[in-house]
Amino acid sequence: MASSHSSSPVPQSNSRDAFFKKEMDSAKRFRPVQSLPDVCPKEPTGDPNSLDDSPSLVADQHRWTIYHSKVNLPAALNDPRLAKRESDFFTKTWGQDFVDTEVAPSFYLPQINKENFALYQQEIIQREKIHERCKNICPPKDTFDRTLLHTHDKSRTDLEQVPKIFMKPDFALEDSLTFNAVLPWSHFNTSGGKGNRDAASSKLLQEKLSHYLDIVEVNIAHQISLRSEAFFHAMTSQHELQDYLRKTSQAVKILRDKIAQIDKVMCEGSLQVLRLSLTRNNCVKAYNKLKLMATVHQTQPTVQLLLSTSEFVGALDLIATTQEVLQQELQGIHSFRHLGSQLCELEKLIDKMMIAEFSTYARSDLNRPFEEDCQILEEERLISLVFGLLKQRKLNFFEIYGDEMIITAKNIIKQCVVSTVSQIEEIDTEVVVKLADQMRMMNFPQWFDLLKNIFSKFTIFLKRIKATLNIIRSVVLLVLDKNQRTRELEETSVQKNPAKDNAVDTEVAYLTHEGMFISDAFSEGDLPSVAVDTTSQRNTSPSSEPCSSDSVSEPECTTDSSSSKEQMPSSVIPGGVEMMISEDLKLTDLELEKLANNIQELLYGASDICHDRSVKFLMARAKDGFLEKLNSNEFVALSRLMEGFILDTEQICGRKSMSLRGALQSQANRFVNRFHEERKTKLSLLLDNERWKQADVPAEFQDLVDSVSDGKIILPEKKAGAAEERKPTDVLIVEEQKYAVVGTVLLLIKIILEYCQCVDNIPSITTDMLTRLSDLLKYFNSRSCQLVLGAGALQVVGLKTITTKNLALSSRCLQLIVHYIPIIRAHFEARLQPKQFSMLRHFDHITKDYHDHIAEISAKLVAIMDSLFDKLLSKYEVKAPVPSACFRNICKQMAKMHEAIYDLLPEEQTQMLFLRINASYKLHLKRQLAHLNVVNDGGPQNGLVTADVAFYTGNLQALRGLKNLDLNMAEIWDQKR
Repeated sequence: MASSHSSSPVPQSNSRDAFFKKEMDSAKRFRPVQSLPDVCPKEPTGDPNSLDDSPSLVADQHRWTIYHSKVNLPAALNDPRLAKRESDFFTKTWGQDFVDTEVAPSFYLPQINKENFALYQQEIIQREKIHERCKNICPPKDTFDRTLLHTHDKSRTDLEQVPKIFMKPDFALEDSLTFNAVLPWSHFNTSGGKGNRDAASSKLLQEKLSHYLDIVEVNIAHQISLRSEAFFHAMTSQHELQDYLRKTSQAVKILRDKIAQIDKVMCEGSLQVLRLSLTRNNCVKAYNKLKLMATVHQTQPTVQLLLSTSEFVGALDLIATTQEVLQQELQGIHSFRHLGSQLCELEKLIDKMMIAEFSTYARSDLNRPFEEDCQILEEERLISLVFGLLKQRKLNFFEIYGDEMIITAKNIIKQCVVSTVSQIEEIDTEVVVKLADQMRMMNFPQWFDLLKNIFSKFTIFLKRIKATLNIIRSVVLLVLDKNQRTRELEETSVQKNPAKDNAVDTEVAYLTHEGMFISDAFSEGDLPSVAVDTTSQRNTSPSSEPCSSDSVSEPECTTDSSSSKEQMPSSVIPGGVEMMISEDLKLTDLELEKLANNIQELLYGASDICHDRSVKFLMARAKDGFLEKLNSNEFVALSRLMEGFILDTEQICGRKSMSLRGALQSQANRFVNRFHEERKTKLSLLLDNERWKQADVPAEFQDLVDSVSDGKIILPEKKAGAAEERKPTDVLIVEEQKYAVVGTVLLLIKIILEYCQCVDNIPSITTDMLTRLSDLLKYFNSRSCQLVLGAGALQVVGLKTITTKNLALSSRCLQLIVHYIPIIRAHFEARLQPKQFSMLRHFDHITKDYHDHIAEISAKLVAIMDSLFDKLLSKYEVKAPVPSACFRNICKQMAKMHEAIYDLLPEEQTQMLFLRINASYKLHLKRQLAHLNVVNDGGPQNGLVTADVAFYTGNLQALRGLKNLDLNMAEIWDQKR
C-alpha cells in the first residue's frame, strides 16, 4: 500500500488504555477534502506544473512510494510507458496523421541565463536569510496540502470523464434500460455487411470502458494511499482494544452476578408483595365495577319507586348520577349501551310529571277551604317540587301558579255570591238565573255582608299565596346564596394552594399515563379535595333498594341519595324543612335573581288580581245606580270597608294596587256630587220657604253645637228619649253667646258638620268636599241676600214687607256662620296635603263676603231710620207745644227699632247701630235747623229746640242697653268762629 507524503492525520495513542482522539490542531482539524493522487502518472500535457507531479528518485529513494508496490496488478497492466502502448497512444486520440516532432525554439524569446537573475538574487538574499531563520524557529508547513489540492482537482477532472450513469446509487445492469445505455446492442450485431466496422466499434467500446475502469481504480488507489497510515494504526490498536473489551466483559459479568444476588435477596420478595397488592387492587376494582354495574342495573326500578312516592328530586339525582357513572366509569360496556337514552326519556317524563304535580299542588293549595288555619299546604312537597323544577331549569313554573290564582279569584267571588243568594229567601234562583242579576236583587245590608265576606276571603287568599311564594322564593335565594358561597370558597382555595394543585395535577397526569385509576393510586384520606375522583365517591349504590346478597353485602348497599347527601351541605328552609342542595343546579346568579324578582312580582300580581275582581264585582252592582243611591252612613261604611281591605292587601303584599282605590275614588266622587246636590237642594228649599222669623232651637241642635269645642268637630251620638224631655230654647248658645237664628241656619250648621264628618270618614274626598262646602256657603250667602236685602222673600214666601227684625235676624245668622268658618278651615287644613293648602283661600273669600253682607244689613237698618228722619224732620217747626209731635213720633219709631233688634243682636252691636242712627238723626236735625235759621243764641226758638232734644235724649237713653250711650247732641248747632 502507498503511504502519504505528510504525517498521518490520526494521532498516535500515548497509552494502552487510551482511545483514539481527534487532533486539536485547528489547521489539521479543518483540512479540506482532497482527492487521492493518481496511481499512474500521465503524459505531459504542456502544463509546467505537471512535471513536478511525478515522484523524484533522488528525493524519494528512501521512502516507500506507490512505485514500490508489487501487488497493484491493474496499475502494472495499464502502464502507459510500456512499448505496446507507445505506438498508438497519440494516434488513437489525435488521428493517424500525427507525427511526434521536436518543437523549434521561438525567435521572439531571448536566451535566459543565470546572469539575468543576479540582480534579483541580490535583492532577495536578505529576505531568504530571514526566511531561513524563521524556518528554523517555526517548523515548515506541510506542502502536502497544496499537492493534495492539485491532485484533487486532477482526480475530479478525470472522474468527470466517467459517464454519470455509473455514479448513480441505483446503477444495476439487470435493468434493461441501464444495460442498453451502457452496452448498445448495435455493437454486437454481426449479421450485416459492416462486420469489420462493428468489430472496431466494439473494440473501441471495450477500450473506453477499460479507460473508465482505470480512472476509477487510480482514484481508489489514491484514496487508499491517503488512508494507509490510519489503517495500519487501527490494526495495531486492535489488540489493545480487544484486551480492554475482555476486561470490560468480565467486570460486567461480575456486576450482573451481584445484581442478581441483590435482586434475589432484597427485591424479589418486596416486588412480589407489590405484585400481589396490585393484583388484589385489580380484583377489588373488578369487584367494585361489577357491583357498580349491578347497582346501575337497578336504576330504573328505583326511579319508578321514587316517582311513585313523588320523590322527583331523588329520582333526578339518581338519573344524573347514573348518567355520570355511565359516561365516566362504565363507558363502553355493551350491556348498558341503551341505558343512557332510556334515562334521558325518563328524565323528560319526570319533567312533565313535575309540571303536572306542581299544577295539582297549586290548585289544591289555592282552592282548599278557608276555614283551615294552616298557611302552607304540604311544605316538604312544595320544596321538593321547587328543587326539582330548578334542577331541570323549568324557570317558568311560577306562571302556572299565576294562572291558578286568576281562576281561584274568580271562583271565590262566585262561591260567595252563590252561598249568600242561597240564604236569601226573597231571591228565586229558578226565575233569576244569572248570578249578576241575583246579586242586584240584594239590599244594601245583604250586599254589604257579601262584600265583607269576599274581602275576608281575599285576605286569607293573599296570605296563603304570600306564605307559599315566600317558601318558593326562599328556596331560590338559598340556591343563589349557595352558589355565591361555593364560588367564594373556590376562589379562596385557588389563591391559597396554587402549588399544591400543580403537584396534584402532575401526579394525576403520571398516574393516568401509567394506566392506573386515580382512585386506586390515592387513599380517600390522603387525596386532596380538588383531586377526588368520582370513582371513590360512587362505589356505593345509587339505588334505594337493597342489593342482592351475592353481589353486594348489606352494609355496603346504600342509596345514591344518601351518598349525595353526605357530600352536600344542609340548608334550613324558613318553614323548618331541611333540604340538601345538590351541586348540579347549574343556574347562574342572574337567572336566580330574575326568578326571585318574578316571584315577588307574582305576589304583587295576586294583589292586583284581587283588586281587579273586586272592582268588577262593584261595577256589576253599580250598573243600576245602586251605589249612587246610598246614604251617607252606608257609603261611609262601604268606603271604610274598602279602605280597610286596601290597607290589608298593601300590608300583605307590600305594594299599593290602584285599581280598587281608583274605583273607590270614582264612586266617592259620584257620592260627593250626589251628597252635595242633595244638601244644596235641601238648603235651597229651606231658604225658599224661610219666613225669616226667629225659630226655637231644639236640644239636639244645641248638643250639636256644643260638640264643636276647642276647634274640633265631633258629632254627638244620638240618645233616644233624651231630646224629648228637654224643651227647645229661644236662642242658640255658642261659647256663651246667644244667637237668634232661623230654622234654615240650624239645618245649615248640621249640613256643614255633615260635610266635615264625611271628610273624616272618607279622607280621599277632602278636596272635593272643600270645594262643595265653599259652594254651599257662597250659595247661602247669595241666596239669603237676595231674599232679605233684595226683598226676594216677598214674592217667594209672600211676606208683606222686610222688617228690621228680619234684617237683624239675617245678620245674626250670618254672624253665626262666620263664627264657624275658622273652625271649618282648621278642620280641612288638618286633612289636606301641604301642596293643597292653597285651596283654603276659599274660606278667606267667603269670610269677606259674609262680613260685607253683614255690613250691608247694618247699613240697611241705618238707611231705614235715615229715610224716616228725613221724612219727619223735613216738616219740623220750632213752636209750642213741647215736645213737638215730630220728636214724639221719632222717639216712638226709635223705640220700635230697639224693641225689634234688641233681642236679636248683642248689646254692643245694638249700641253701635243706634250710634250710627243717632248720627243720621243729628245730621238731618242740623240741616233742618239751619233751614229754619235757628241758632244756639239762648233765644225762645233755641229753648224750644233744646227742650225737644232733651226729650229725644231722655227717651233714647231710657231704652235697654243705651243708658250710657254718648249722644253728643251739641253737634246739631253750627259752630261759629
